[in-house]
Amino acid sequence: MRWRTILLQYCFLLITCLLTALEAVPIDIDKTKVQNIHPVESAKIEPPIQTRKNLQKHYCWFLNLKDTGLYYDEYLKQVIDVLETDKHFREKLQKADIEEIKSGRLSKELDLVSHHVRTKLDELKRQEVGRLRMLIKAKLDSLQDIGMDHQALLKQFDHLNHLNPDKFESTDLDMLIKAATSDLEHYDKTRHEEFKKYEMMKEHERREYLKTLNEEKRKEEESKFEEMKKKHENHPKVNHPGSKDQLKEVWEETDGLDPNDFDPKTFFKLHDVNSDGFLDEQELEALFTKELEKVYDPKNEEDDMVEMEEERLRMREHVMNEVDTNKDRLVTLEEFLKATEKKEFLEPDSWETLDQQQFFTEEELKEYENIIALQENELKKKADELQKQKEELQRQHDQLEAQKLEYHQVIQQMEQKKLQQGIPPSGPAGELKFEPHI
Repeated sequence: MRWRTILLQYCFLLITCLLTALEAVPIDIDKTKVQNIHPVESAKIEPPIQTRKNLQKHYCWFLNLKDTGLYYDEYLKQVIDVLETDKHFREKLQKADIEEIKSGRLSKELDLVSHHVRTKLDELKRQEVGRLRMLIKAKLDSLQDIGMDHQALLKQFDHLNHLNPDKFESTDLDMLIKAATSDLEHYDKTRHEEFKKYEMMKEHERREYLKTLNEEKRKEEESKFEEMKKKHENHPKVNHPGSKDQLKEVWEETDGLDPNDFDPKTFFKLHDVNSDGFLDEQELEALFTKELEKVYDPKNEEDDMVEMEEERLRMREHVMNEVDTNKDRLVTLEEFLKATEKKEFLEPDSWETLDQQQFFTEEELKEYENIIALQENELKKKADELQKQKEELQRQHDQLEAQKLEYHQVIQQMEQKKLQQGIPPSGPAGELKFEPHI
């Protein structure tokens, strides 16, 4: 039973950890200098103008696509890196707005990039098509299905044009950007569903294990489970993500600054790690580490690190929904300061951690267990078929070996008769071997 848990955990971690793997490192600040920083004056926000800083936002949105966690993330990242090397395309990208990028109008500029860049893009596409074909082949091999058309199955991947597998065209860039934009919009919903399956699998495995125990052992395990559950739930209060209390705690404990000097504008600049003028998803997620440490400790058996990362992502998701008003996955200084003026910033609702939530009902668990049972029966059926094929091949092998042995025995008997009759022995091909007469 354990292999299913490991497999599911791996699949879930593959989807979730790719986003969380870019956790921001602690900010290395010279605290002797920072302590003397005077809070930046909270001046009025200037109206948007076409400055280099504003243009940079659209450019950063495009570059932010490089860290998506999608299954074609590496291909997307490589394409963007190559396009950045072309001066003409980079200039067009910096001047384009987000809607122009999302709509695909920027893709037409691909025709003007250098031959060297186009050649590299062609090579990247061929590699990606090859990777997808290997994935399809591995899937079909696991299903013992050799009748499916690989080219037809490529249609399910909508981030590239499968009709021309050798050339990267403007259609490919258009499809890639639109696919990434759409997938990211649905990413959190998909992640929630996967996490729900993870929690149901944990409970299913626990119940299956209890069935293997006698009554005394089962009571001991149930008691231990409840004790660990209570121990996990017994943690300090978690501040509402993005609230003043939560940010002030980071200001004091992580940044080492006086909480009485808390200033949102200074806080924003301190945690804009790459100094691009925006807080991206990874920079936001780094702000919740202190809150997560109140609930989770990797040394504790009762604390699940998969749940910790899900908690981190839900905190980020909540703050983005509250602060990122234009939904571009980047928080500007203007958006950040406006959020600090809301009532929720000063008087937020209490934050419910995962241990306070129920992710599935008994009916949903039973339905999930039925699906698992069907999958197990299907796997057992395939295993039985493979075993029968193995036995049949072994039978044929044994039969051939027996025939081969019988053939050699007949040959040896014939050679012995020939020697007894004074006839020279024959060679491997049946030719006579003449020996010189002495």
